[in-house]
Amino acid sequence: MSAEAASSLQRNQVDLLEFIDWSGVECLNQNSSHSLPNALKQLVKSCIIEFSAEHIRRQFVSRGYREDEGLNLESDADEQLLIYIPFNQVVKIHSVVIKGPEEEGPKLVKLFANREHMGFSNVTDFPPSDTIVLSEDNLKGKPVILKYVKFQNVRSLTIFIEDNQSGSEISKVQKISLFGTTVETTDMKGLKKIEDH
Repeated sequence: MSAEAASSLQRNQVDLLEFIDWSGVECLNQNSSHSLPNALKQLVKSCIIEFSAEHIRRQFVSRGYREDEGLNLESDADEQLLIYIPFNQVVKIHSVVIKGPEEEGPKLVKLFANREHMGFSNVTDFPPSDTIVLSEDNLKGKPVILKYVKFQNVRSLTIFIEDNQSGSEISKVQKISLFGTTVETTDMKGLKKIEDH
C-alpha cells in the first residue's frame, strides 16, 4: 500500500483478514482457474535471517497470494462477481481496498452488510449498505472510505461487482482488503453455566 493510501486509514484500523471465517467464504461466477483466494487469501509472514561476521540481522517479510499482482480473481460467464465474506466475530468496517488492472478492474461495486444467501437473482432486491465507483487511484490501492455508520456491527459482508472499467466480459481483481476494528463482544460459548446450589 502506498504512503498516501496508508495515511487515509485511521490509526486504530487494522486489516480484518484474520477475522474472516474462511470456511464460509463464497464467490459466485468465479473462473475456477482464477478464484477468490488469489485476491483475498491470507498473508504468510516469514523471517529471513542474515548472518555476517559482526551481527545477525532479522527481517520479517509478508508474502501471500493477494500481494502477487500476477494472480487475479476473474469472472467467468460475464463481468459480474458476487463475493460473500463472513467474519468469526463482529467487526466495524471503515474502508476497503479493491485493486485491479486498468481495463478489467471493477468499476461499480455494491456492498451489503449482514445479508446472507444472496444470488444474482435477488441482489437487486435489496438496497446496498454502500455503493462505490472505483477510480484509477482506487484500482492502484487507494482505500475507499465507507459510510462508517452502515458498517458498525458486521457479521458478514457481500461484495457485488456489477461491472468493470471497460465494459468487457471479464472482470479481474488483484487484491481485496478490508480495514476496520473488532467489536468487543462476549463469547457466549465461552461462558460456563452457573449451577444452582
